[in-house]
Amino acid sequence: MKKLNKFVLKSLALLFAFSIAVSCGENKSNQKVLFDKIVSKAGKTVSEIDKTASEIDKAVSEANQSSSKTSGTSVAEGNYDGLEIPVYTKGTLSETIRKRYSYTVSYNHEMKNPNWVAWTISAEHASGKVQRMAFQDDEDMPDPKGYLSDYYNSGYDRGHMCPAADNKWSEKAMEDCFLITNMCPQDNGLNRGMWNSIEQQCRSWAVKYGKVYVVCGPIYLNQQHRKIGKNKVVVPEAFFKVVLRMGDYPQAIGFICRNQSQKGRKKTDFVNSIGEVERITGYDFFSKLPDNIENKVEAKADINEW
Repeated sequence: MKKLNKFVLKSLALLFAFSIAVSCGENKSNQKVLFDKIVSKAGKTVSEIDKTASEIDKAVSEANQSSSKTSGTSVAEGNYDGLEIPVYTKGTLSETIRKRYSYTVSYNHEMKNPNWVAWTISAEHASGKVQRMAFQDDEDMPDPKGYLSDYYNSGYDRGHMCPAADNKWSEKAMEDCFLITNMCPQDNGLNRGMWNSIEQQCRSWAVKYGKVYVVCGPIYLNQQHRKIGKNKVVVPEAFFKVVLRMGDYPQAIGFICRNQSQKGRKKTDFVNSIGEVERITGYDFFSKLPDNIENKVEAKADINEW
């Protein structure tokens, strides 16, 4: 009788695993595999059933894991370390990657500019009391590269990619963000106007949603580019910024701004979908997201949903 009870209990465990798989949206082929396991084990002798307890436990575990993968709320609970790091999809790219205290930079030795800079802004790090520091050359980055002297009398600002105001929470973070390898030649009207407004908006979103993932960098549209300084730092024709917030209903948004003053215009004039920014830049953003989530957030851009 005891062995029969074991048989019943273990069979019920398998049925329980099967019901979880169905309720969690397992596809029909996976449901069939699990169902076949139930039928197969139901036909075994009681002694054979005793040997399959570990298999039953495994089936239940697999069903629970499937539930985690298909649940909408699991997106918010997942481990997405490095989610902000983009992937280049159009061949090879001149780059040296450096992990700084508060951001990661991919530096292009041909253009003497970053390819991209990626970081996160948390609600706790969206403000602080650390003051701006002096701009500095980057001794850690190998040549060829840009130097502070290239910007002197160039007519362009040393435009932060990861902005100083995102790093007021730490002296080390602030120090790193003033490395010249975090800069691009930027029109002063853009740098102090629309670009600054978009940066402020990102910090507001970080406070509102707890955390945002940000990537930005230069865009080169022309065959021939203006260059500044002895080291011929290339002046980008435009800049991009993409922002992602997670949670139960993730949203993403992109911006593209020409490297010129945008006085009198609104942020909405520069909004683009992530998909459009990817098409222009050749990067795959937020590629660690499950495909169904990534495709959804990259297909649209509505600042009113933020």
